[in-house]
Amino acid sequence: MLPRAFYNRDTTIVARELLGMHLVHVVDGTARVGRIVETEAYLGPHDLAAHSSKGLTARTRVMFGPPGHAYVYLVYGLHCCLNVVTEGAGSGSAVLLRALEPVAGVDARTRGPGLLCRAMGIDRRHDGADLLSPALHLVAAPVAQRCTVVRGPRVGVAYAGHWARRLLRFCIKDSPWLSRP
Repeated sequence: MLPRAFYNRDTTIVARELLGMHLVHVVDGTARVGRIVETEAYLGPHDLAAHSSKGLTARTRVMFGPPGHAYVYLVYGLHCCLNVVTEGAGSGSAVLLRALEPVAGVDARTRGPGLLCRAMGIDRRHDGADLLSPALHLVAAPVAQRCTVVRGPRVGVAYAGHWARRLLRFCIKDSPWLSRP
């Protein structure tokens, strides 16, 4: 299991280093496991694409909490998205998990944050969950795989002005599991 100190670091570093890690969610005694292949960094209240840019609200409370917790929100009233809270309490920073490569116990599509949550059985009940729990956590892959990381602009944040063009999306190059090329 990744220690809390892993999450208590610069958000862009965490976003990059999450690539290749495994997300584990135990559902009805069965582990659903996926290898993280795509992430996006959200850098806090000054980042106009981050939910925390609107300040501390009931929705964003978890983002401002301690690192290593899940920030799960509903988008378009349909899909849940899972973020990992980073940096110290009060920072409002998080990493969105955008896509997974299925490893075990995952039979549904995982190419996109909403599909990822549906396949992994993650919903709003997991908002604020400690990612150091037996039921929901991240681990280093049992066998380290070398991969090339590529960066690009985040997806779907055109409203954020120059923040939309920042290279804060991280992907494993040529992964067939990316949400989009």
